[in-house]
Amino acid sequence: MPIFNKPAFRGSGEKKRDVPEGLWQKCSGCGEVIHELELKKNLRVCPECNFHFTLNSQERIESITDPGTFEETEKKIKSVDALEFKGYKDKLKKYQKITGLPEAIVTGRAKIIGHPVILGVMDFRFLGASMGSVVGEKITRAIELATEEKSAIIIVSASGGARMHEGILSLMQMAKTSGALALMDRAGLPFISVLTHPTTGGVTASFATLGDIILAEPGCMIGFAGPRVIKETTHQDLPEGFQTAEFMHEHGLVDMIVERRELREKLASILGYLLT
Repeated sequence: MPIFNKPAFRGSGEKKRDVPEGLWQKCSGCGEVIHELELKKNLRVCPECNFHFTLNSQERIESITDPGTFEETEKKIKSVDALEFKGYKDKLKKYQKITGLPEAIVTGRAKIIGHPVILGVMDFRFLGASMGSVVGEKITRAIELATEEKSAIIIVSASGGARMHEGILSLMQMAKTSGALALMDRAGLPFISVLTHPTTGGVTASFATLGDIILAEPGCMIGFAGPRVIKETTHQDLPEGFQTAEFMHEHGLVDMIVERRELREKLASILGYLLT
């Protein structure tokens, strides 16, 4: 029997208020803790170190298009489990519920400071924005629409590459999207490719690096295979900053590195030159 009995804690009787989740975000670049409202106001760019947080498709569209001008196309196309890959149907349903999107890309017509354009924006939240048959088909149809309407097309990429759940049906999208761009090029119409973090795999190896002008956000990862795989294959030490936008700009793959807050104006300026 204890000598002293510890009295029970008696609080005020009021339930402690829950702190809303997601109210503060920690910057991966500098470690600064930023209020969500400030981050949103700054287009999700850290005010301290300029680190660019990822954007979902809706945020991206709002950041570069004129208000009220975006009209979505091909919104009802959804993937099917043609290969009967284990668990694929459940994953599709899961990410459709999480994102509110039918697939990993949103396409449509829009205006950017008055310039009409066909726009495609990949959403990394949906299975890493992997390119399956529907993603490839929507990109191809957007390119064909731009060609038909004699418009420019802008595609904002952020992807982990091909969608393994669809096997060869996924890989063939690389050739299909590239073929559509070849026909658009013959028509003399411009394709502006915007690379964001991360742009990798089959997306990098196809349409994303075929732009007449290629822009990239600061610090984003651009590559095909991951650095660990490349190092194990080549048995060589990789250069410092390998696969960053800055490295790609220095070596000629990327034409311009553009901060997010300047992207809308830069796109409008380029469209003004190319479509006059």
